[in-house]
Amino acid sequence: MKLTHRVKEILSWYESDNPGTKANLARILMEGKLGGTGRMVILPVDQGFEHGPARSFAPNPAAYDPRYHFELAIEAGLNAYAAPLGMIEAGAATFAGAIPTILKVNSSNSLSTTKDQAVTGSVSDALRLGCSAIGFTIYPSSEYQFEMMEELRELAEEAKAAGLAVVVWSYPRGPMLDKAGETALDICAYAAHMAALMGAHIIKVKPPTEVISLDAAKKTYEKNPVDTTSLASRIRHVTDACFGGRRLVVFSGGEAGTAESIVEMARGIYAGGGNGSIIGRNTFQRPKAEALKLLADIIDVYKTQA
Repeated sequence: MKLTHRVKEILSWYESDNPGTKANLARILMEGKLGGTGRMVILPVDQGFEHGPARSFAPNPAAYDPRYHFELAIEAGLNAYAAPLGMIEAGAATFAGAIPTILKVNSSNSLSTTKDQAVTGSVSDALRLGCSAIGFTIYPSSEYQFEMMEELRELAEEAKAAGLAVVVWSYPRGPMLDKAGETALDICAYAAHMAALMGAHIIKVKPPTEVISLDAAKKTYEKNPVDTTSLASRIRHVTDACFGGRRLVVFSGGEAGTAESIVEMARGIYAGGGNGSIIGRNTFQRPKAEALKLLADIIDVYKTQA
């Protein structure tokens, strides 16, 4: 695998990492139809844990089978497939080496009343299954945020020592934030920055809205204005929060939307300097042909403008 100049440049940002971790980052960045561009499209399928099987897979019953998601990610030419332990175990042998995998090592569920996640996988599981990275969610603003950060610190240290990359889902939620606050520009940028500070190689956040949530932040933004008028300008602000763009940041697919709105979101992510999309339900809940068409259109946005 010959690395492109762009991928070599990205790897140079991670100055403390060992050759194994850099090799796994390169494996993700060089995979699929966007391989070598520095852009990524990743399929995450942890929604069964988060929302339940019917809410996740009933719209497209073929998706109850974990092998379906491996096949979708491979056929679409994606960079990686992320899922909890059981999902990856169910296709680990059949699809070994076919696509980089990210083991999601903590999960929540909709039966819980707390803003917390249980650790449901390990670094040794990720190594056993041939994964390139572990994935971990933190909830900035949750009453359990500090425990989650301490769990991430321990798992990230172990993963990096073993040569794995670390992907952090940074999703603000908790008693300080209302629904609008969870995707407010200042909060998304703050959450992304926290993930970078925790040592994430790849950061996942939600696309930010124009809302500014915190009163203290409003004063700063009034004194030091940031353009909030377009998705591209808001994405740029979040990427700036990721060490001036020196950490990879990808954006979730957001709420259910039309194919056109999802592709338009990809255009905004590209224009703002984001590294790509990590999109689950908006693809696998569609019939496979529609999902492949949508993913191809998203990839075309990043490929033609890379």
